[in-house]
Amino acid sequence: MVRLLVRVRNAVRWATVLFLLGSVLAVLAYRWIPVYVTPLMLIRCGQQMARGEKVRLRHHWVDMDTGMSPDMALAVVASEDQKFMTHHGFDFDAISMAMEERRRGERFRGASTISQQTAKNVFLWPGGGWVRKGLEAYFTVLVELMWSKHRIMEVYLNSIETGDGVYGADAVAWRNFGRGADRLTRANCALIAATLPAPLRFDSQNPSPYMLRRQTQIMRQMKNLGPIEW
Repeated sequence: MVRLLVRVRNAVRWATVLFLLGSVLAVLAYRWIPVYVTPLMLIRCGQQMARGEKVRLRHHWVDMDTGMSPDMALAVVASEDQKFMTHHGFDFDAISMAMEERRRGERFRGASTISQQTAKNVFLWPGGGWVRKGLEAYFTVLVELMWSKHRIMEVYLNSIETGDGVYGADAVAWRNFGRGADRLTRANCALIAATLPAPLRFDSQNPSPYMLRRQTQIMRQMKNLGPIEW
């Protein structure tokens, strides 16, 4: 029994070391390498096949400086994470408000930053649970330490789910607006950003009255924030 426990302990120790080393190397590699596929893309493809549907996956990686309108980054900051340029991965004020709303039994807001969403999109799977949340926090710290804010935003805008089988700003720009992400207008960018909380429910191609109101609010916030200084 003692020998078995020692073996289990050693196995756990080596598994932990390999995970830590592998995760650091993966985050470091993605500092330069484009992210062409994510766990969510594979999961969605699996779900489509399980339902007997044709696999749908539209994704075009583009350089943020030359392949996207600067308004795209500004729109998601205005909509998703206005402290993006100043926080270190976590918005503790937003987390506190979300916890208080949950305690009161209210419909609580999301508190995930763009850095957290990027870590989840690239390295993890969707859903909740303490294990997933713990890993998300771990990868968020690595991403903030090893990537610039510019790189975090570039990966985020290229990997986010933007529709049914559609991922990234360029793919949704071509599908819904018939142009690349570099030619999106400010209104287009705000409308795409408005879909991000629920991209399978909201559609920037056929916006509902609620979506149009959100678009107006986001554009107002974009004007107040001004251009992002990288």
